[in-house]
Amino acid sequence: MRRAQRLIAVLLALSLPAGASAEEGREAASFPNRPIHIIVPFPAGGPSDLVARLIGQRMAEDWGQPVVIDNRPGANTVIGAQAAARAAPDGYTLFMAIDSTLVMNQYLYKSLPYDPFADFAPISLTAKTISVLAVRADGPANVKALIVQARARPGVLNYGGGTITARLMGHLFHKAAGLDIIYVPFKGTPDTLNGLLSGSADLIYAANPIVAPVIAGGKARALARLDRDAPPSMAEIPPLADAAGLPGLEDISVWLGLVAPRGTPKAIIEKIHGELVKVLDNPALKERSEQAGSYPLTTTPEEFSAFIRKEADRWAKVIGELGLKFD
Repeated sequence: MRRAQRLIAVLLALSLPAGASAEEGREAASFPNRPIHIIVPFPAGGPSDLVARLIGQRMAEDWGQPVVIDNRPGANTVIGAQAAARAAPDGYTLFMAIDSTLVMNQYLYKSLPYDPFADFAPISLTAKTISVLAVRADGPANVKALIVQARARPGVLNYGGGTITARLMGHLFHKAAGLDIIYVPFKGTPDTLNGLLSGSADLIYAANPIVAPVIAGGKARALARLDRDAPPSMAEIPPLADAAGLPGLEDISVWLGLVAPRGTPKAIIEKIHGELVKVLDNPALKERSEQAGSYPLTTTPEEFSAFIRKEADRWAKVIGELGLKFD
């Protein structure tokens, strides 16, 4: 009997991820056995909320446990991040983070109630929202024409952005192209689009799902998309680096990723990751997500961790150049 028990213990240990304990293996084997909560740092109805709900619905179906979407909007995602960081590290509280949560906020605030690197265990990227550089229908015909116009009138043209990421997108391109274009703040992407149409902004950087209906109606034109990776529906919009003739210009997008509180057992992280890959590879979910403007994708936890730090290095320099602070 003891030999059989030892054999079972050895087999269990061999089946675990490197570094996982037998206790973690037992926890992972029974996970989940109660409802899972996914904290979303935005109100219901936005892109991150929709992605979380699509993922949660499939997880609930596969695992037979409810997945509750817990909307905690406010303070540029700080409220939701703080709640997630303080949650028990058992896999039953997850956090749908956005780029500003894990990257930009640490440079925008003097002190945060969470550490984006130390307080979370990355699981995977989940989606990107592809933005476009857009002008009015009577504006420049392409990016190179825009560059010519802006260089001829330094400090005259202005651009709009309703989010910190949109502002940074514009700054990176204008710096690479040697353009002096003035930033005009707007309260959100819909207001940014209205500013373009009313003439308050000459060009904007905004999420394609918000701009696409106006482009389809002939009132605006997308000159470029800001990320080379994009859904088939955006294939006719050229990547900004190509359209501008600036091969060194990096791809830029707003991204979402799923994380857990620091200390969540590795075996549970890997079980959630495996389910997430399965869910996001589903063609029907991909189609629904892309229709709502989010481009699904996954990474390993290690790849996601490296991606976050790479993004942090990039945006730290840009935010420093602009001298941005939110407090």
